[in-house]
Amino acid sequence: MKPEWSDEGKRLLLTYAVPVGGKLLGALLLWIVGRTVIGWVRSMARHSLEKRKLDVTLVRYLDSVLGVVLNLLLFLAALSLFGVETTSFAGIIGAAGVAIGLAWSGLLSNFAAGVFMVVLRPFKVGDMISAAGVTGVVHEVGLFATTIDTADNIRTFVGNNKIFGDTIQNYTTNPYRRVDIKAQLAHGSDTKKAISLLRARLVKVPHVIDDPAPSVELLEFSAVGPVIGVRPFCHNNHYWDVYFATNEAILEELTAAGFSAPEPITILRGEVPKAPPSAL
Repeated sequence: MKPEWSDEGKRLLLTYAVPVGGKLLGALLLWIVGRTVIGWVRSMARHSLEKRKLDVTLVRYLDSVLGVVLNLLLFLAALSLFGVETTSFAGIIGAAGVAIGLAWSGLLSNFAAGVFMVVLRPFKVGDMISAAGVTGVVHEVGLFATTIDTADNIRTFVGNNKIFGDTIQNYTTNPYRRVDIKAQLAHGSDTKKAISLLRARLVKVPHVIDDPAPSVELLEFSAVGPVIGVRPFCHNNHYWDVYFATNEAILEELTAAGFSAPEPITILRGEVPKAPPSAL
């Protein structure tokens, strides 16, 4: 048998459950429609800013701010459907914001650092930087964190304050950068001949620029033998191509010219060191 509702149950249902259910359904509908409208507004705003040819970093930052503000307004509107006074709620949010701000000063410092980075522009979206121990290409400068894609394609999020308070190296700003490679020679090797061979070969390495010219000089001495500093210059986008190609060029040139492989020399106590064969 079907249970029968008492008059009191029906009255409670009509008095409380139906209105609350209606408000809940209305709030859900408002949230869905609001989110759709917010997406449309943000898309239109981005399109308008991009048409004005504003910097990509600034466009993404303003889009992030707009998204936070609109979602907060939508949340307040949804609460108003339940009879919550948004004016008093805004006051509560303000008071809570002060308390949270005092407790979470780091969050506010990240926000302030993000504003300063957008204004001062030590880097922009698409630049390759090294900051806070992370090296990669800047994907976005957000409200509280900067998104960086590292060389091994890992998306890394770093707090703005940590980046802004650290030393920032921007590899993209200047038109070229130097590639530093060391070529280890064996004891007794003809360093002048090696330097001459490598200078002639470096100009043939793809993406190595002519001005400034590649530098090949005697850099230092190690326990294995003399060390040559090989330093070509290239655009940042070609750094790793030039790095690997230069290592291959060093190996090919020195091997073809008959340079022996460097080997460490160990001298036992009381033993008279012997001169290397090439020096005899």
